[in-house]
Amino acid sequence: MDLCLVLMITSFGLGMVSTHAELQRFEQPAKTDGKLSFLVLGDWGRRGDFNQSEVAHQMGRIGEKLDVDFVVSTGDNFYDDGLTGEQDKAFEESFTQIYTAKSLQKQWYSVLGNHDYRGNAEAQLSLHLRKIDSRWLCLRSFIVNAELAEIFFVDTTPFVKSYFIDAKGHTYDWRGIGNPRAYIANLIKDLKVALRESSAKWKIVVGHHSIRSIGHHGDTKELVSKLLPILKANNVDFYMNGHDHCLEHISDTESPLQFLTSGAGI
Repeated sequence: MDLCLVLMITSFGLGMVSTHAELQRFEQPAKTDGKLSFLVLGDWGRRGDFNQSEVAHQMGRIGEKLDVDFVVSTGDNFYDDGLTGEQDKAFEESFTQIYTAKSLQKQWYSVLGNHDYRGNAEAQLSLHLRKIDSRWLCLRSFIVNAELAEIFFVDTTPFVKSYFIDAKGHTYDWRGIGNPRAYIANLIKDLKVALRESSAKWKIVVGHHSIRSIGHHGDTKELVSKLLPILKANNVDFYMNGHDHCLEHISDTESPLQFLTSGAGI
């Protein structure tokens, strides 16, 4: 059984059932030969500018070559300040009209980044966008069961204290978060249970912010203290993130955990 991912819908049999208090589970069938391939990108929604269209073209080529099953977005889906609402044309101008390759007409699983929270975060989570483009699926935190691998998507922005105490002139949409301390505690509890119960060959966690990074933003101290111990204790294979606009592969010296950064649509 092989797992293939590249850092850089027509959805077949996509189903949803509830799991635990906060996390929803989505079923993503694997190929009949037992292989799984998907693309990962982050920090991309630029209406085609800043090389977004060029990266999308290359994604289409690689997606066809690998026959990818789906695409993962690590957040900061729309710049500079997310979407203004469900009717914001930036959704189609930065997503539907850019990722037009046949190989990319698969399910896209997305989380929110800090730039998304600067706009109408609720809009990106709405069913309305899924009606505009059925490939789109964005939630705060959820699980994708792809048989060979389970992918745990984690809403990392509320972990970062500075967004609450020093917004640097930005306004964040914290609707749906409530008390951030309680929100994080519940999310961590549910993630622990889900990881512990997982029997997948590959355990992958996706979030927007880096845990370990030598890029511009560096390590996210809140994730180092709150999330990293959970990943190590539950034998997670990969943590994938965006945020730092670079391509990084960092190995943990104390566990098999690998940190993969895919930012700026890489």
